[in-house]
Amino acid sequence: MKISILGAVMLSSALTGCTSLGASGPTSKAIAHASDAANANIKIIDLTDATARKVVAAGQGRRLSDLVGSGRSFGSVIGPGDTLDVSIWEAPPAALFGTVSADPRLGSSLSTARTSSIPEQIVDDGGRISIPFAGSLNVLGRTAAQVEQDIIGRLRGKAHQPQAIVRIVRNASANVTVVGEVAGSTRMPLTSKGERLLDALASAGGVRQPVGKMTIQVTRGDVVTAMPMDQIIRDPAQNIRLQPNDVVTALFQPYSFTALGALANSSEINFEGTGLTLAQALGRIGGLRDDRANVRGIFIFRLEDPAAVLDPSEPAPRTTPDGKVPVIYRLDLSNPASFFVAQGFPIRNHDVIYVSNAPLSDVQKFINLISPVTFSILGLTNAVR
Repeated sequence: MKISILGAVMLSSALTGCTSLGASGPTSKAIAHASDAANANIKIIDLTDATARKVVAAGQGRRLSDLVGSGRSFGSVIGPGDTLDVSIWEAPPAALFGTVSADPRLGSSLSTARTSSIPEQIVDDGGRISIPFAGSLNVLGRTAAQVEQDIIGRLRGKAHQPQAIVRIVRNASANVTVVGEVAGSTRMPLTSKGERLLDALASAGGVRQPVGKMTIQVTRGDVVTAMPMDQIIRDPAQNIRLQPNDVVTALFQPYSFTALGALANSSEINFEGTGLTLAQALGRIGGLRDDRANVRGIFIFRLEDPAAVLDPSEPAPRTTPDGKVPVIYRLDLSNPASFFVAQGFPIRNHDVIYVSNAPLSDVQKFINLISPVTFSILGLTNAVR
């Protein structure tokens, strides 16, 4: 009798402990009701083929050429800090820059043409240089050919048929900075050739990691955008012409997602800029746990672009400060067609993949918990008998 009472007490304690069994996260039911919570503003979307196609289409507009444009050639335009070489010629009889020499055979003096090299001129902060007999010239934002004509115009009437040649010998105002996973970080001057993105990477000695795992980020003013390097190579339109003060950063596997729940391996996984599908992501983390996973409870938590999930007829939802919509995509892997959807659904940076526990997994935990207690009671009972 005492043994029976003891067993009942221990069983009651085990049942009480069942309410506090460990869990890896919310249940599928709790997630399904996330959008019902007050002010939650969370959209629950079943992941179907149509949904995956819409998400892919929304992401295809993120191209370098669309976001920052191709720009124009800047190397031939003069800016502050540039160093100019100025040479001036004057036809004979030279009045300003010529020399007078005597010819003993003719018994007379001749004035010959002469070139005068002005000391190298550094463009000041106001965009001006100073030329003898021509005065102070504004050269900011002008080409060398335009400055030549300006000098000739200033000397006309003072010099005899003046001619001028202006060259940009050192470019200090139009440069691009290249950093990251490159052989050597550098500042590349822009020329009239109109250097492009791949030219900048080549000037830095190329990337140090495989091309397929590299992402190239371009920072232009307040705009920061990135694209996989192999896509830039395949699509010439993405090899954009660079602008002064652009920053080109070569990144190795810059993206990551977090995997949680009933998985073989819960962790943060890095992936390359070429992208990753949901099927590939599940494969990288070792798949689902057969003893715990709910195949109908695969969820992707994401801050999504509104264009990817909203219809034009829908009212605009409340968004995060950066203009995103909290979305939970739900996938049912018990449907064989879902595996094809998973092969086409792209994983984004900072996604969270969560797999909920199967409904009976908590029952299994309870059985595992009380089994030692049950066998202990049986052992005590047999011993007493």
